[in-house]
Amino acid sequence: MATHFIQVKHWRRFFLVALPIFLLGCISSQPFPQGVNVGQPIPTPIVRAPKVGQEWVYQVRNVFNQEIIDTVTERVVSVGSEIRIARSGVKSGPLPDEIQAPWGFVLQDPHWSPPQKFQQAIPLWPEQLQVGWHQFYKTHYQVPAYPDGSYYWGLNMSALAWEQIQSPAGKFLTLRLYNEIPYFESNDLFRVQNIREEDVWFSPEIGRWVIRRGSGRYITPGVFWSNAYWEDYWQWELVSWK
Repeated sequence: MATHFIQVKHWRRFFLVALPIFLLGCISSQPFPQGVNVGQPIPTPIVRAPKVGQEWVYQVRNVFNQEIIDTVTERVVSVGSEIRIARSGVKSGPLPDEIQAPWGFVLQDPHWSPPQKFQQAIPLWPEQLQVGWHQFYKTHYQVPAYPDGSYYWGLNMSALAWEQIQSPAGKFLTLRLYNEIPYFESNDLFRVQNIREEDVWFSPEIGRWVIRRGSGRYITPGVFWSNAYWEDYWQWELVSWK
């Protein structure tokens, strides 16, 4: 077990160093978002409470080639013990709902593939909006289409910096987060090791992220991390909100 941990950790270090070099080699790759560090705001901003009719529209791009995958609208359709966010794409049509319970804790997360329904809701943004905040969460999830299975999920969430970030929807004060999901279990039995990472620019003003950029890699039996397979590498960028 210790050897397994060291091998994966060393791979992750190599991956984080090598990835920017790889992307520089792809002339058309989507540039990493550049925000302006503004320091910890005083007082700390308050996250907007949910209300039926709130809406966020995102343009989704493939990071590797800047191709626009879809334009997705996410809208609050019910608020109560659970907050339900209905989702649809211009190209893909109706998408699985997001469910939070309570606000800020996701119970059903449709942003990874396949969608996940957690046994215990986990945060979408830090419980304390403070630079340097860090927490690890672990739970299990089910795939809604196959409810008989249960799979381990662990989330490392870190608050890195307050940044002003620009998107087509305007300029926003955001808390930049880094999420790491190492060693999670996949419902695909042919995948033996998995890792996902994402950078998130979360805006308390809109109660959601302005930019969310995430990717994952995995291996199957007989495959080494040097030849690991990529999951989708997408960037979500806010186009409009209300």
